[in-house]
Amino acid sequence: MSFLEFSNITKTYPGVRALSDVSFGVEKGAVHGLMGENGAGKSTLIKILSGDQHAHAGAISIDGKVQAYASTRNAFDNGVIVIHQELQLVPELTVAENLSLGRFPASAGVIARRRMLDDVGAKLKSAGIDIDMRRKVKTLSIGERQMVEIAKAVMLDARVIALDEPTSSLSSRESEILFALIDRLRGEGKVIIYVSHRLDEVFRLCDSLTVLRDGKLAAHHASLEGVTRDQVVAEMVGREISDIWGFRPRRAGEIRLKVDSLSGARLPTPASFEARAGEIVGFFGLIGAGRSELMRLVFGADPRSGGAIAVDGKAIAAASPHDAIRAGIVLCSEDRKHDGIIQGRSIEENINISSRRHHTRFGVLSRASEIATAETFIKKLKVRTPSRRQDIVNLSGGNQQKVILGRWLSEQGIGVLIVDEPTRGIDVGAKSEIYELLYQLAEDGMAIVVVSSELPEVMGICDRILVMCGGRISAELTRDQFAEKAILAAALPDKKTPDAIAS
Repeated sequence: MSFLEFSNITKTYPGVRALSDVSFGVEKGAVHGLMGENGAGKSTLIKILSGDQHAHAGAISIDGKVQAYASTRNAFDNGVIVIHQELQLVPELTVAENLSLGRFPASAGVIARRRMLDDVGAKLKSAGIDIDMRRKVKTLSIGERQMVEIAKAVMLDARVIALDEPTSSLSSRESEILFALIDRLRGEGKVIIYVSHRLDEVFRLCDSLTVLRDGKLAAHHASLEGVTRDQVVAEMVGREISDIWGFRPRRAGEIRLKVDSLSGARLPTPASFEARAGEIVGFFGLIGAGRSELMRLVFGADPRSGGAIAVDGKAIAAASPHDAIRAGIVLCSEDRKHDGIIQGRSIEENINISSRRHHTRFGVLSRASEIATAETFIKKLKVRTPSRRQDIVNLSGGNQQKVILGRWLSEQGIGVLIVDEPTRGIDVGAKSEIYELLYQLAEDGMAIVVVSSELPEVMGICDRILVMCGGRISAELTRDQFAEKAILAAALPDKKTPDAIAS
C-alpha cells in the first residue's frame, strides 16, 4: 500500500457526480501530478483530502491508517494542508499574523509578537521566500500573496501538501523558489500533490501522475518515463489537440479604443495605445509592470490623474466602471474571486447582474428574459453545469471564467473587451474554447485586449503585443516581429537574461 492512498472515492452534488470510484496511491517522498480539464474533479478530490468536504463513498489512508477528517482544522492538525488556487488569507492582517493564525505564540495569555516574528522570519528565510512579514496582506500583489500561502506548508511541517495551481500568479523567479522548496520537501519525505494545467511544470517536477476526466480516473502513471505531453493532453480531454492557439488572421478595422497619456496613482508614467475593430492586442510584462493597473484606469476602476480615452472616436469620462460599461468597455479582472464572480449567487444571476436594465420594461423585471439570456450563454460558452440555478462557487475556475464572459457579452453595445489573465488556472481544453470565443468576437468587430503573464499565450493568439516594464510601455511588436527573446528583453529592466519573467 502507498503512503497516501485514495480508494474508490465517490462524491455527488445535486444533479452531478463530481467523482466516481477514483482510486490511486502516492509514495512517500514523491511529487505526484494531478491533472484534468476544469470540472474533471481535481478540486473536489483535494477538498475531500483536506476535510473541507466529505466523500459519499470510499476512503483515504495515510501511512496505512484510514483518515476521516471532520474539518479542515482536523486535517490541518494531522499534517495535511492544501494551498488552494483561490487564496485563503486575511487581508487586514500582516504576513506574520496570517502565517501564525491558530497557533500564535503566547505568554500569560498575550501574543508574544517578538517570538512570532522570529519564528516566521526563520521559516521564510529557510524557504528562500523574501517578503516583508510586517506588511498587511492587502498591500501585496497576487503573486506575493501566493507565496505567503505556500509558506503555510513550511510553517506547518505537514506530512501531505496539496498545491492547487501554485504558479498561476508567480513570476519565473518566484516559481524557481517554489520548485526548489518542493525539491527540499520531497527530500524530507513529504508527499506533494501538484495540481496544475502546465505540462512543462508537471514533467519537470513530478515523479508520478494521475489524470481525471469527468470525475473518473482516466489514467495513472506510476512513472513519467516514456509518457509524452500529447498523450497526457489526450487523456485529459479525450481527444487530441494539435494546436491549442488555433490562430486565425483577421483584417483590422477602424480604431475602437484610443488611450492617450493615461496615468494614475499606481501608474504615474503616462501610457498610450489603441486597439482596432477585429484586433486582439496583447499586453505582456513582469508581475508589477503596470499591465493590470493600466487596464483598471481604462475601465474606471481606479481614478485617473491625467490622459484621455475615446471609444469609436468619441471621448468618454470613464470615471467609474459604470461609465466605461455604458461607453462599451468591459473588463474581466485577473482576480475572479474578488472582482469577478458574485459568490453565493446562481449562474443565472451572475450572467444577468450587469444587464438587468435590458430585461426591465416599465419598471418590471422580466424573469423569462433573464432565464432565456442565461440559457443562451450557458449553451454558447459550453458552461458545464447541471442547472442555471447552480451556485457559481460550485463551478470550476474555467467555467466561472466563462460565466463572467457571458455577463459582459450579454451587455448591449460592447465594443471593447479587456481580459486580464483570461486562462489562469484553466485546463488546455477550456483554453482552446476561450481562444476560439475571442477570435469569434474579434471577427464580429470587437476590439480585444488580452493581458497575460504567459508569453506563449500572447504570442499564440494576438495580432500585436505591447510590452510593459516598470510602469511604462517599453515596446510594441506586430505579429511578424514576434520573437521570444525580443519580448523578454523589453520586459526586463536590465535587458539581461530573463530570470524573473512572469510565467
